[in-house]
Amino acid sequence: MAANSSDCTDKEQPKLKLYSYWRSSCSWRARIALNLKGLSYEYKAVNLLKGEQFSPEFSKLNPINYVPVLVDEDIVIADSFAILMYLDEKYPQHPLLPCDLQKKAINFQAANIVSSSIQPLQNLLVLNYIEEKLGSDEKIAWAQNQIGRGFSALEKLLEGISGRYATGDEIYLADVFLAPQIHAAITRFKLDMTSFPLLSRLHESYSEIPAFQAAMPEKQPDGPDYMKT
Repeated sequence: MAANSSDCTDKEQPKLKLYSYWRSSCSWRARIALNLKGLSYEYKAVNLLKGEQFSPEFSKLNPINYVPVLVDEDIVIADSFAILMYLDEKYPQHPLLPCDLQKKAINFQAANIVSSSIQPLQNLLVLNYIEEKLGSDEKIAWAQNQIGRGFSALEKLLEGISGRYATGDEIYLADVFLAPQIHAAITRFKLDMTSFPLLSRLHESYSEIPAFQAAMPEKQPDGPDYMKT
């Protein structure tokens, strides 16, 4: 679980450091994976709204200026997908991929739909640009359209293979990508989930998993105080 750096002065510092922003779904994926594997880490907040991702210090860690970034001693990994694959190789407890080849492939497909065909089209840079050019109403409409298109594909992909979770009754990579995206669709972008019953059911299942709940945005050290009350 995360440790706020200000709370650790008299304790042994965690070996792992995660540079994260509380509302970033990409950072959220990394937090879930770390929690599932039972790995402690130091939480290093990066305020995207204040532009801290463009600081010289952070730019050295990730020249493209995105969160999350994981630091494991002298190893620096940027990009949530790369972080999850690294964690799964080095820390094999609670594997993120099944042995079954078909299920493994579907986990990769689902993760890629989220990371390539949904999230990049509704991230902060894109939404800010659309709002600047077209207004806030168009920003939300754009996000809802892109998310809905991806969710339609995910419903078809997971039909017949999902169980309690995305690809059966065990938590794998697809779930780590899906949980933040579904939550953002519902709470941030107010997407009508009527057409996505499978994803709605998964959302309910994720709400019962401690590792997922500990990674929730409002539970992070840099989350707004009003969300913590």
